[in-house]
Amino acid sequence: MTAHTAHPANAPHTGSRLSLIALTALAPISWGTTYAVTTEFLPADRPLFTGLVRALPAGLLLLAISRTLPRGIWWGKAAVLGALNIGAFFPLLFLSAYRLPGGMAAVVGSVGPLFVAGLATVLLGERPTVRTLLTGIAAALGVSLVVLKAAGALDPVGLVAALASTASMSTGTVLTKRWGRPAGVGPLALTGWQLTAGGLLIAPLALLVEGAPPALDGRAIGGYLYLALANTAVSYWLWFRGIGRLSATQVTFLGPLSPLTAAVVGWAALGQALTPVQLLGMAIAFGATVLGQLQPRKASSPTPRREAARGGAPRDGAPRAGVPQDGVPRAGVPQDGVPRAGVPDDGVPRGGMPHGSASHGGAPHRAPAA
Repeated sequence: MTAHTAHPANAPHTGSRLSLIALTALAPISWGTTYAVTTEFLPADRPLFTGLVRALPAGLLLLAISRTLPRGIWWGKAAVLGALNIGAFFPLLFLSAYRLPGGMAAVVGSVGPLFVAGLATVLLGERPTVRTLLTGIAAALGVSLVVLKAAGALDPVGLVAALASTASMSTGTVLTKRWGRPAGVGPLALTGWQLTAGGLLIAPLALLVEGAPPALDGRAIGGYLYLALANTAVSYWLWFRGIGRLSATQVTFLGPLSPLTAAVVGWAALGQALTPVQLLGMAIAFGATVLGQLQPRKASSPTPRREAARGGAPRDGAPRAGVPQDGVPRAGVPQDGVPRAGVPDDGVPRGGMPHGSASHGGAPHRAPAA
């Protein structure tokens, strides 16, 4: 199967592009509710089981809906993408969250746009602009003001896990963009492949580390249903759909919406206070997210032919044949600038002389005097 990727020529227009960005942004906004759902509805200290329940049922559901399996080399590509975006990312993310204090895991994760910008240079040929780099730094600064709290020394294992989770997701995002999709396969099937592959990778690890699954009450079942359906199946479908139609850097700049949503949900639903410094950080991070969606405009100049059609000399200053400087064609001077036989310079035909003809004796007929 050949890969299908989005091309600039097929890029959406402004209106549809804004809708696409808004729909893709729903993914990190949904992920921002994960912390509140986990702490309020799910069993404690079961991060790997939670990751498994998020990924595997959602992947199998999307496979059943799409009814499409990988073919050929895409078995291997789906496994790699599933490991990077799901199978390795989930455990590393939870490990860093448990071992790092005061939201440090979210701060490390917020440098994802810078990771993606660097990888996109190598794998996609997308050279980052100064604006992209500065916007990425501003996003990380804003998130740090929102979630970072005073704490003790950093745990090396947690720090390495946070960096590895960010690098894993960033690499998965760029490779998803580079490889595209097989011809005839939509983002729904691609999402199902990755979630299933990632879930199968997490399953033995969860059983080995956490043992048998915990007993679940109605509250926990509701929480897991939300995480598997809205928070994972729908959100990752929107995410990978956005990667296919936007640049990898644009998509990853939507990532800071996740910790911002977590802070808002904590304030609105859990009664957590927001300080002025946090509000400032939210404004900076949100502004960086918006700036990350702006595309540089390419300057375009009219061609000489268009300039001549509008009248006047082209911008290169060179006069064109048959087109005077004021752009008004003259009588008797055709557009190609070559005078025609029998057409005097004043452009008025003489009586008894057809245009462009001569008399039998070789001299043109003259009109009789009045």
